[in-house]
Amino acid sequence: MKDDRGELDMTKQIEDKDKLIQELRQRITELLTVSKSHQELMGKQIQQNEELKRDNKILAKQIDDYFNVRNK
Repeated sequence: MKDDRGELDMTKQIEDKDKLIQELRQRITELLTVSKSHQELMGKQIQQNEELKRDNKILAKQIDDYFNVRNK
């Protein structure tokens, strides 16, 4: 059966808005999940980056010590 309600029908507008609100809530939930996952990944990347910086400093010191010993 064809829906005879026009676009100005308040009941139809409320139903449409309720459906839209539900879809937006679902999308927000999905985005919050993605955001949390992204934050965890970025935290791991930052930690790994700090470890690499520390390792590079140690390696640079070892190389410097090596060349200083050879030059003496």
